[in-house]
Amino acid sequence: MKGIVIFGAGGRAGRAVTAEALARGRTVTAVVRDPARYPDLGAEGVTVVQGDVLDAGTVARVAAGHAGAVHAVSPFSGPEDAVGSVDPRFFVRAADALLDGLGAAGVSRLVAVGLGANLLGADGRMVLDDPVAFPQPLRPFALAHTAGLHRLRERADGPVDWVMLTPAGFLEHGGPRTGRYRVGGERLPSVGGAGSNGRGEPWLSYADLAVAVVDEIETPARHRTRVSVFNVRGREEDDRQGHGVSGRRRGK
Repeated sequence: MKGIVIFGAGGRAGRAVTAEALARGRTVTAVVRDPARYPDLGAEGVTVVQGDVLDAGTVARVAAGHAGAVHAVSPFSGPEDAVGSVDPRFFVRAADALLDGLGAAGVSRLVAVGLGANLLGADGRMVLDDPVAFPQPLRPFALAHTAGLHRLRERADGPVDWVMLTPAGFLEHGGPRTGRYRVGGERLPSVGGAGSNGRGEPWLSYADLAVAVVDEIETPARHRTRVSVFNVRGREEDDRQGHGVSGRRRGK
């Protein structure tokens, strides 16, 4: 069974995807900028390597022989970083390097982790364009992320079959792994029932985001597009359409 190469493996999403991949019997190549900063990443089945997601040659070298690649890179290591000073072309450059490098390596599947700020709200505007709903100091980062999505769409006819999975709603660190998720479109989900105790509130744990990511590598269902992924807090029903659920995975 071929492994998965994860760019940005030291972040929350990257760590969650690593755990999910290992639980399914996959090996992981964890790509980070400085392995010395992540001594805890090493584990059985994980190979930690230094790599630059902005360099197509590096991407080709570390990705060769893998079943698929995950893009979970952020140019910042934490909230204390100056997110307003982000290179506006960071995610564009990353998209180009990944598409070129994966193509050269013969790795045809890329799953990117998206940003909810560029989903559309009820008024048809992107969330990042609503000064009430979105913190304006984070706007440059959100715009840079959005530019990366545009670049993937511009290059949709290349050899790499990509999908971007965008968490819709609150993304919970340390939340439970339910093994299921819903798939939406370009808009924030309108789930209703949000009148009391948070019922009907869209959310997603990092663990279930990872389920969706590994699902899309193992059994690609969406191609050269961006979708939203979410669960609904407070609802018990298992709405199978659009879920990543199987008996094997739910038992973990």
